[in-house]
Amino acid sequence: MTYVVTDACIRCKYMDCVEVCPVDCFYEGENMLVINPSECIDCGVCEPECPAEAILPDTESGIEQWQELNAKFSAEWPNITAKKDVPEDADEFKGKDGKFEAYFSEAPGEGD
Repeated sequence: MTYVVTDACIRCKYMDCVEVCPVDCFYEGENMLVINPSECIDCGVCEPECPAEAILPDTESGIEQWQELNAKFSAEWPNITAKKDVPEDADEFKGKDGKFEAYFSEAPGEGD
């Protein structure tokens, strides 16, 4: 089992998860994070740290799209190991539906 980041992270990108990850398996996109499934050690410490509840175990049903997205973009986006400033409008997007279709960006973030 590994953990995956879902669309709940889009436009929120709180990054509390990055601080607690013992293996630095988070990668930064322009407006969300992803987890590299090959690097994740399934410790689960990131899941409760996410204010947006965007991190789920890959054993959840209906999560296949997010498994593929995490695998694809963790190979393309830069690694992030330290928490950065949260987007100013993050709380406005927390809990919104349809964020993937409306806001997802394939552009990489800045990384560390």
